[in-house]
Amino acid sequence: MKIELRRAAMTYQAPDGEVAALRDATFGVADGEFVSIVGPSGCGKSTLLALIAGIEHPSGGEVLVDGEPVRAPTGKAGLMPQRDQLFDWRTIWGNVTLGLEVRHENTPARRDSVHDLLEQYQLSGFARKLPNQLSGGMRQRCALIRTLATSPDVLLLDEPLAALDLKLRKDMQNELKKIQQAIGITFIFVTHDQEEALSMSDTVVVMDKGEIQQIGSPIDIYNEPKNAFVADFIGESNIFSGTMVGDKKVRFINKVFDCVDDFPKNEKVDVVVRPEDVFLVDEGKGQVDGVISSSIFKGVHYEMVVMVGKTEIVVQDTIERKEGTKCSVIIRPDDIHIMAKEFDANRYTGYITKKNTVCFAGGEFECDVTQLYEGSRLDEEGYLITKEGEKIDL
Repeated sequence: MKIELRRAAMTYQAPDGEVAALRDATFGVADGEFVSIVGPSGCGKSTLLALIAGIEHPSGGEVLVDGEPVRAPTGKAGLMPQRDQLFDWRTIWGNVTLGLEVRHENTPARRDSVHDLLEQYQLSGFARKLPNQLSGGMRQRCALIRTLATSPDVLLLDEPLAALDLKLRKDMQNELKKIQQAIGITFIFVTHDQEEALSMSDTVVVMDKGEIQQIGSPIDIYNEPKNAFVADFIGESNIFSGTMVGDKKVRFINKVFDCVDDFPKNEKVDVVVRPEDVFLVDEGKGQVDGVISSSIFKGVHYEMVVMVGKTEIVVQDTIERKEGTKCSVIIRPDDIHIMAKEFDANRYTGYITKKNTVCFAGGEFECDVTQLYEGSRLDEEGYLITKEGEKIDL
């Protein structure tokens, strides 16, 4: 089942005005693909899932399933919520067949398929038990079987592993990936856990503040973050303020480094370096000297902080250098990621007046309306004339 979002938007009415939960979301999901939507709480992940499921309707743009706009729940999508939402007074069998009962599809053939699912996921011996007699992982498997029993074309998973402990989450991650590969249907998986998204997905969609920040494979998202937010949210990163000082040369931490990205000279940029890409050598033998201010053992590596002047550099290495040790830092050109510096902005809902001024935030302001269309101009009557000659009344 192919899913496509075209500039989908969602706004809600709040006591203090309109809230944009989703802005201009555009991407496609191929049949049989495992897509993870990842981002911090409140970024619009669950809203996006609700639009695909047909539970919510976009206030702008459209959501298409197999080329047809989604206007209501179609029955093609199975939704597995964050909590298992099992009914404690129904047996496991009663819970997993509930969807079939609601759809009036509780036929012998369907019941046989449910038996097969219970057998496949090691729950056949628990069919007569109640949910409170099952472990957390077994309850989640039960909720998954309930969703799969209706034979959906796409499975929508809204942070289904968030309530599990670390060991169970790891086990269920592997289980879900195996299930997706076995049955071959589309999975759209919402999570705030970056590692979960990277380890399970064919494609990762990174969101923040209602907007899609980047779409790509897990490797691309990790190695080539589009902006500082993605770099910081997906894995650990050192993010420095820098300035381009020449052809593929950038200055940060008071040192000029060679890099592989080409930006205009004197442009202010964000410089991203992953902790595992910082190499420590003896003092005076690297590019810039510093001192170890802390060292913590993380199981597979030591995480150390190097102070270069007042700047902290996080380093991950299997060899520890003790706190207080003087050292030197080496960062290779390929490990320096340069991206355009982002600035915070205030967003307002506004409108253009007949005088070609703009009204927002309770005031009226002069503006350059020709920025709306590249190469446009204003004629004597105040109409906008595009470079193609089209006359527009704003």
